[in-house]
Amino acid sequence: MATHPVHDHFRRTALHHPEHEALRTGPYCLTYAQLQAAAEHIAQTLRAEGTSPGARVGLLADRTVTSYSGYLAIQMSGATVIPLNPAFPAARNTAIASAAGLTAVVADDTSAGGQWLPAPVIRFDSEFLSSATLGGPFAPAPVHPEDLAYILFTSGSTGTPKGVPVQHRNVAAYVEHTRERYGIGPGSRISQTFDLTFDPSVFDMFSAWTTGATLVVPSREDVLDPVRFVNDQALSHWFSVPSLISLASRLRKLTPSAMPTLRHSLFAGETLTFTQARAWQTAAPHSEIANLYGPTEMTVTCTEYRLPADPAEWPVTPNGTVPIGSPHPGHDIAVLDQDLRRADEGELVIRGPQRFPGYLDPAADMGRFVDPSNARPFHSQRQQAPDNNWYYRTGDRVRWHDGVLLHLGRLDQQVKIHGYRIELGEIEAALREQPGIHDAIVVSVQRSAARTELRAAYVGEVDSSSACERLRQRLPAYMVPSTVTQLAALPLNANGKVDRRAITAALKSGA
Repeated sequence: MATHPVHDHFRRTALHHPEHEALRTGPYCLTYAQLQAAAEHIAQTLRAEGTSPGARVGLLADRTVTSYSGYLAIQMSGATVIPLNPAFPAARNTAIASAAGLTAVVADDTSAGGQWLPAPVIRFDSEFLSSATLGGPFAPAPVHPEDLAYILFTSGSTGTPKGVPVQHRNVAAYVEHTRERYGIGPGSRISQTFDLTFDPSVFDMFSAWTTGATLVVPSREDVLDPVRFVNDQALSHWFSVPSLISLASRLRKLTPSAMPTLRHSLFAGETLTFTQARAWQTAAPHSEIANLYGPTEMTVTCTEYRLPADPAEWPVTPNGTVPIGSPHPGHDIAVLDQDLRRADEGELVIRGPQRFPGYLDPAADMGRFVDPSNARPFHSQRQQAPDNNWYYRTGDRVRWHDGVLLHLGRLDQQVKIHGYRIELGEIEAALREQPGIHDAIVVSVQRSAARTELRAAYVGEVDSSSACERLRQRLPAYMVPSTVTQLAALPLNANGKVDRRAITAALKSGA
């Protein structure tokens, strides 16, 4: 598996299971033969337009047949996929397209309007693609393991999107592990809740398409009612951010055995609390729950913790969150203190077959890799890429807890109030554990050069004065937020994660 690109495995699956359902999105339902035909049509068009192996091609489409057949087609043509998001501001898509050096953009016929991009836009109609038939023999361009499969752009500390290239060998190693680990095969029905600009979508697509399973894509409205979607589509595998659990809980949808078809439930992208896990387990009693962790730089996810089937056997953690567990096979990890020495608590660093080769801008590599054997950070005047011996510095603070890793937050989320070091996650846990509170976020607000305040927002039926009083009963005075604000819902960003920046801005402006 690790020597072959995943789109080759898709074609093999299509050969063996041509009539199996491969994709269901909106009004369209495509078999493997139909999805292959749609992808090959786009790939042939790209070739005719001059796309050559090694080119970089954007994909501007949203949950349509063009989105998924286009992803396959770009890789079949030997090019690198750069997902763009129609919901993003045009200026951001333009900045990504320019940074990536796109030679073309594949778009559906509804997504490219009004967006100027510095590359030719080739539009495809999903209705036409869904009825395409296989033409003559088509040979995908040869792809080497070190070639780039996709580039995703994450938020950069400087405000400029940061390109994260991922190689075919990284994706192949990841999918080889996940498809076997989660028992995916013909008959499995896998959710696809993530936008293509968010890398967990890679798990959904290729864990399905390399095994003969069905990828089932919800509309944005469907995502807001996961219980109904799971039951309407008889899903066997669910993968989302934990925020959707809180949403379903607020809607009172997580009733006992509400989702009987689920066999595997995966969560990643943000902290999974035991409160959330218990609510989901009640509604999906036949499903194994796994908490996954991994930055984009480590190809989707690189650690996992499986909760025991019996909640009575679940561990107890100091911050009320599910551990992120242990690394995938073949990966080495270390926990380093601020002096880059091994410790029981500190920054998580990791290397292995899923580690990306270095940022699109080589200057961004400086300081992001480390050699724990001699506490040496990566630095090169020649800006050469870090080789496979270097560990990637995740920026996440973890602790060993009963032999597994417990996530403690970002290194940059620790604050000081009156000289005391405070972990915001501890206050959030104290709020979430209050009866009637479904979710909570705590942020720090700089009131002046010498004054930092903690402010909290929560979703629930409890009034803010009661929530604040209960915090005072549990936490030292310096850990109690100066304001505790009740919200109808926590704002989410384009990837479905809780938008801490938006919450901070709202709480600050409310001063």
